[in-house]
Amino acid sequence: MKIVSLVLKFLPKHADAIKATIKTVSGASVAADSGDGRMIVLLEDGPGYAVSDSILQVHQIPQVMSVTLSYEYSDEAHALEEN
Repeated sequence: MKIVSLVLKFLPKHADAIKATIKTVSGASVAADSGDGRMIVLLEDGPGYAVSDSILQVHQIPQVMSVTLSYEYSDEAHALEEN
């Protein structure tokens, strides 16, 4: 399992369009919207898609000016240690 959080920056007038687009990204959800052009998006991998694919989709949203990876978790390292 992989989980990441992203901080998006954009013009506040584009918040609704960005939220609508985030809903179409596999494993993505809006965790927080400050209302001033900043948003936290959570991404989780799942069957048939990877977090990296979802990150690329978020980067391609036209209204988003910047995307910063703020947190990343993977339990794959723990699975390798157990083997």
